[in-house]
Amino acid sequence: MKARYINPYTDFGFKKLFGEQANTDLLIDFLNQLLPAKHKIVNLSFKNTEQLGAVTGDRRAIFDIHCENEKGDQFIVEMQKAKIKFFKDRSVFYTTFPIKEQAEKGNWDFRLNPIYCVAVLDFTFDDDREQKSCVSNIQLKDQYCQTFYNKLTYIFIEMPRFTKGENELESHFDKWLYFLKHLEDFENIPAILNEEIFIKGFDTAEIANFDKRQLAEYEDSLKVYRDLKGVIDTSFEEGEKVGLEKGRKEEKIALAKKSLKKGLPLETISELTGLSKEEIEKLT
Repeated sequence: MKARYINPYTDFGFKKLFGEQANTDLLIDFLNQLLPAKHKIVNLSFKNTEQLGAVTGDRRAIFDIHCENEKGDQFIVEMQKAKIKFFKDRSVFYTTFPIKEQAEKGNWDFRLNPIYCVAVLDFTFDDDREQKSCVSNIQLKDQYCQTFYNKLTYIFIEMPRFTKGENELESHFDKWLYFLKHLEDFENIPAILNEEIFIKGFDTAEIANFDKRQLAEYEDSLKVYRDLKGVIDTSFEEGEKVGLEKGRKEEKIALAKKSLKKGLPLETISELTGLSKEEIEKLT
């Protein structure tokens, strides 16, 4: 059965929900769940998502969504579908563009407006952090864990870590994550999301409301997403297979070394481990 609602992890789906002027109320409501009270958003305006380097040949940045509130605070909002090498470096690099954009000619005192980089991640970081929440809120701190600079904030939302069911939702933000994670699977609006803001989200996401051009764009975007997920899943499975094979080989080598120490003949060790005599001789 075809889905009733879009997949928000696709480029089209994410921008349909949060990247259109008609849906700024959805983006504002979502972002306000992440921001401190003093930076709550009343109005948002979208900015150019393509950021060019200072000179020809410099690397450029293309944001999913780039917007600014009524105070001049800037927000980069992205959906990241797959883990990429140096993802954190990329995030820091991207924030240099709205920083440099604030430079003024002439006598300027270097005062900057706050910048938020909000990334919804369809993966988890594989580092050694103790992670109790699916949201990481990151600022520059000193060796005493005191905030050194509070105008540059990175907010990473690791969606696979959000595992709450409908009966476990405790906050409005929980409802947003539940909405995003399960949107494509909903056949009807669940009672817990029967609120004005989510009803608009469902109406925006309903595929039956798309015209032919929008439907074609969504299907293309969905294909790209599924192909990417297929590549990732295949790579993971192959990695698991390689890992298992490597583990078995290491076990065989360990057994061969023990057998050599006990003085067992090469033929016997070869039969026990499956290693060739040549491989065993290299261990001596």
